[in-house]
Amino acid sequence: MFVRQETKHAIELVDIKKQFYDRKNDSMVEVIKNISLQIRDKEFISIVGPSGCGKSTMFNIIAGLLEPSGGMVKVHGHNIVSSTGHVGYMMQKDLLFPWRTILENVGLGLEIRGIPKKERDEIAMDYLSKYNLQDFAQAYPATLSGGMRQRVALIRTLAFNPEIILLDEPFSALDYQTRLVLEDEILQILQDFGKTVVLITHDIGEAIAMSDRIAVMSQRPTYVKKICDVGLAKKHGSVIQARSDQKYNELFDEIWNELDIQMGRSS
Repeated sequence: MFVRQETKHAIELVDIKKQFYDRKNDSMVEVIKNISLQIRDKEFISIVGPSGCGKSTMFNIIAGLLEPSGGMVKVHGHNIVSSTGHVGYMMQKDLLFPWRTILENVGLGLEIRGIPKKERDEIAMDYLSKYNLQDFAQAYPATLSGGMRQRVALIRTLAFNPEIILLDEPFSALDYQTRLVLEDEILQILQDFGKTVVLITHDIGEAIAMSDRIAVMSQRPTYVKKICDVGLAKKHGSVIQARSDQKYNELFDEIWNELDIQMGRSS
């Protein structure tokens, strides 16, 4: 682990590039052309772009799971290329272990870090109690709804206290009503803990309703095409109410038109 430097940016992407070797054509494929992006400390930023533009590649580079072909990623002033452990994840699938209880699942990250069982159970139960899931501590994932499992997945991520949370399409498998409620709940939880959050999503409306800013990516090879200031969730104190703001529709049209241009739509 690194010692945090005082900086207003939690994450800085500096001239990031990424190429992959295509064996079939014996050539290099450029996925990320050039990305420079500064993510402020404790902000909620979303990354949107056309399907296949390289959002997941960008996600993996920020997480330290994939090394860029050029450039660097700084977390609180430190170059973290080829290192992990500086972020927590919440994925589209909750990835809870079905043979472990909810309490045991929440304590997984603490267990990997070598925290004794008694201590990690106490920490896990504190988190479950805070979000009214204590009655399910001894239940197994199969007995919970999809929304409840995603809440547990977030609590598991928070339990080992990362400063930065990466969200990769975490609501896409849920029905619309559950999705709206969970967006609100999870945003509130993340704000309570003062986390820096990066959301990767195909859902423009979700990004607008939850984010402080949105980075709109180009078609592959991708770069940051536009940064939109949003802040509707903070203004209204609710993701659901943010969707009724007049600016919501204006931003939706603005971002959609940017994506249409890149996807070559002719309408």
